[in-house]
Amino acid sequence: MIEMPVIVARFFVIALLAIALSACSTRHQNAVAVGGDDDDAVCQGRGYAQGSPEYVACRKDRDVQRNAATTRADRRQRDLGEYMLNHPERP
Repeated sequence: MIEMPVIVARFFVIALLAIALSACSTRHQNAVAVGGDDDDAVCQGRGYAQGSPEYVACRKDRDVQRNAATTRADRRQRDLGEYMLNHPERP
């Protein structure tokens, strides 16, 4: 029979490994890795042949949209942090 301190020690080891592995993920992952649409599949699904000017424009538009969304999210996070610093009395 396994003693209680051994079980507790194993639990802490597993918890520390989970925390360490979660630190490996990054905020700015590409769309496929975070469950978003695949740019290539979307642009080809619109009927654009790979390498055509329309396909290139589609890929650029998707990049611009993704970068704009990332910029908006970063700005909202920064604004929230500044608000919290300037209003410490409000949790």
